[in-house]
Amino acid sequence: MILSDCWSLCAVLLICPLYMGVSVLCEVFCKEENVGVEGGHYTLTKKLAYGSMLIYHCPDEYYPYPALTRLCQKSGTWSPTPHIRPVQKCKMVECPNPLVLESGSVFPLQMQYFVNNKTTYECYSGYTLRGSSSRVCQPNGKWSGGTPICRRDSGGGERCADPGIPAGARRFGSSFGIEDKVTYHCDEGLHLLGSKERVCQENGQWTGTEPKCYYKHTYDTALEITEAFGSAIRESLQLAAPIDDTDQEGKKITVDKAGKLNIYIAMDISDSIVEDQFNKARNAVKKLITKVSSFAVSPNYEILFFASDVLEVVNILDFSGEKRKKLEQVLADLDNFNYGERENVGTNLNLAFKTILERMAIQKQRNETLFKEVHHVLIFFTDGAFNMGGRPETTVAKIREMVYMNQKEERDQYLDIYVFGVGSEIFDEDIQPLVTKRDNEDHYFKLKDGTELEETFDKIIDESKVVGLCGLHRNYDHDTADTIRVRYPWNARIGIPHEDGSYGKCMGSLVTPRFILTAAHCFKFTDTADQIKITVGRNQVLTGSRLILHPNYDIKAKEKEGIKEFYDYDIALVELKNDVDISINIRPICIPCTKETSGALRLSGEEITCKQQEELLLKNPIEEVSFMSHDKDKGNNKDQRSDAKLKLQDQRENCIELATKVDGITSDNLKDVVTENFLCSGGRQPTRDHVACKGDSGGALFKNYDYRTIQVGLISWGTKNLCTDGNNDVQQESDDDSRDFHINLFKVVPFLKKHLGDDTQGYAPLQFLDK
Repeated sequence: MILSDCWSLCAVLLICPLYMGVSVLCEVFCKEENVGVEGGHYTLTKKLAYGSMLIYHCPDEYYPYPALTRLCQKSGTWSPTPHIRPVQKCKMVECPNPLVLESGSVFPLQMQYFVNNKTTYECYSGYTLRGSSSRVCQPNGKWSGGTPICRRDSGGGERCADPGIPAGARRFGSSFGIEDKVTYHCDEGLHLLGSKERVCQENGQWTGTEPKCYYKHTYDTALEITEAFGSAIRESLQLAAPIDDTDQEGKKITVDKAGKLNIYIAMDISDSIVEDQFNKARNAVKKLITKVSSFAVSPNYEILFFASDVLEVVNILDFSGEKRKKLEQVLADLDNFNYGERENVGTNLNLAFKTILERMAIQKQRNETLFKEVHHVLIFFTDGAFNMGGRPETTVAKIREMVYMNQKEERDQYLDIYVFGVGSEIFDEDIQPLVTKRDNEDHYFKLKDGTELEETFDKIIDESKVVGLCGLHRNYDHDTADTIRVRYPWNARIGIPHEDGSYGKCMGSLVTPRFILTAAHCFKFTDTADQIKITVGRNQVLTGSRLILHPNYDIKAKEKEGIKEFYDYDIALVELKNDVDISINIRPICIPCTKETSGALRLSGEEITCKQQEELLLKNPIEEVSFMSHDKDKGNNKDQRSDAKLKLQDQRENCIELATKVDGITSDNLKDVVTENFLCSGGRQPTRDHVACKGDSGGALFKNYDYRTIQVGLISWGTKNLCTDGNNDVQQESDDDSRDFHINLFKVVPFLKKHLGDDTQGYAPLQFLDK
């Protein structure tokens, strides 16, 4: 916000009237009249002198109203002016109006909803509730859980799922077909965070991020920041980590990624940020830098403090060449700054961005090829206020242009701009245009008072989480064995020498450093774990120690009913003899209903449920998924990605009907064979799917989210063999009648949790959600 008066002046001397014919200087002071607050107290940054900020404080679950702060102006008056009415007081925290649910009811009906108030949601007949059935107004001014949405049971033929209406908002637009738009506005007194407009895309996803309506007193909890920002920064670190490679003579070398990640940190030191808030932010930055240093990545740092001018604490150009600045020196430079020695006459937020832009320009001029490979992360700590230097949006646009190089879609991931709102009064509307806008990601976080900031940053980069970060991969594929391997580092080939002399082959997925997930039908009764050979990464061969089939799997269970093979619960785990070493070439895929997957999907909060993950991953009638096709050329090791579309909800019935083409399956026993445990794909509508071939069984059915991959299913069986010689080294397309059936991992979570979440064994368990 552009301030009409300068906040950062110390007690200013003004010209007083003539005394004895001589002009004299006098100090300006404000008065402590009508500035008190009922139920709370206030503090002053410079006593009653000009430029002092009066900050109101309230107990937990309350906030100052109508003013959060007041500023002593050069006229000797407060801004905003205190009045007898309305009385300045501490009001109980209020949450946005939840009575916006379409095709449903909200209980209880109230004029206002305050902290600890509980609401429940029910849908009308013909509609099914998606999201939270009950929510609680929390002390941070947000509702717990997710936005409730009443979805028409028939599906309505819409391409995108109903995006819902957040509490306190109005939505314009009720059609959800391709290219349809919806727009949002917040009620009076609330401001909108997230996307004001969203467009339905061909892939069934809405552009942008879910909008939210917040009050001035609304803030983000430490847990929300840890999960949202932490997930993103960990991805940046992993993508900048060194990788092992071989030179032309076959010797192993380490490709050092030092210099491929630039982190720019800017901290507001104007008078609107009090010393305690600054110190907490500085300690958080030190914690972040220290934690980053413990991983195999060496970022370049630019650290600056800004008010009316910029103080460059650490210059990013000092990291070029062999004499890179050491961590100890960076931390010492941060410690050496004395908040009390500032000489501030204003707040120039634009100058901070301009300084970063200039540093980028020099780097690009020195080595444009290297600059193209660098990922830039900007982290600002500010309240968003400024009163000089102009608006920063134009400079931010130039930063984006420099990094994107007219290729925004291809280079969008090379730039992240985060802002942490700190200070007693934060101007959300001015911060929003500065941060990165990316689908389903948050880049702006609003802090209550910075109390938990250092602890939050300490938890952001948890070593144990980073080492085993599931689903992370390099997001490119040049159709070489090396690039395929790093894009699908969880992919596994399974070879099984059977007792009768035959040799079986299947696919599988690494789901933890100790376990491979695959199909139960890959194995015969006489197979033992120590015979199984699993190939991962750079042709690394692993051996199993234990084979675990789902207890309900029995391929001959319906043989007497004329069904030769029955694939319900067709899922198995192979425990390895030892943990596999995690690297860029070998890394677990994410699986449903784990806390690790919540991080990958950027779902934050203490009440995230398995159902919420399922609603996000399998929410549309047609969902795009992929699987790996087995390359029969053993030496080539170029397994290829194939694509298919799951038919869900009102589309599932038509899809599974084609199973009756298989001998023994009729319309009468169809649903006894194709149970609710199966996902269905295949056919030519709406587009022609790829089909799985013999040798693809047990492979992951997965979805990609930027640099994260989540497995939703497991390839089990199909109605037709369309592949020559059983399997193919080219993608095979479906015909009208062919169908593939896949085990839905959401349906077998108890089995997965029993073995992968067991914390009594000698391996690290996955953390499954409680609900």
